[in-house]
Amino acid sequence: MSYINGNGNGNGHNVKPRNVLGGELESCCTDPMTGFYRDGYCRTGVDDTGRHTVCIRATQKFLEFSMMVGNDLSTPMPQYAFPGLKEGDKWCLCMLRWREALQAGMAPEVYLEATHEAALSVVSLADLKKHAVED
Repeated sequence: MSYINGNGNGNGHNVKPRNVLGGELESCCTDPMTGFYRDGYCRTGVDDTGRHTVCIRATQKFLEFSMMVGNDLSTPMPQYAFPGLKEGDKWCLCMLRWREALQAGMAPEVYLEATHEAALSVVSLADLKKHAVED
């Protein structure tokens, strides 16, 4: 898997991040600004221990589930540049959190072109496709 934050290809060029479909990773969202690196992309690197790689569209059902399991995504936390999410917002979600929601039958919709290939290390492409949405 290619993690692109500072990783090169040995020739001095940065590796372009790939999505779960094998194409170039697309931006998830810039309003609210998302991604571990707050650049709009669900890319990851060694300092992203949560692996924020799944681009989702939040649903009220998912936000309630997430709060119930101890991950309040609705309340703003300015100290982390986190605006708080509402239904319909796009966001780069931790891949393990998406898998947890999937197993509970609460998985939010996913934007495949904006979901980093690293997510495939914990969830299947088939499961992601079952929850895929396009704008």
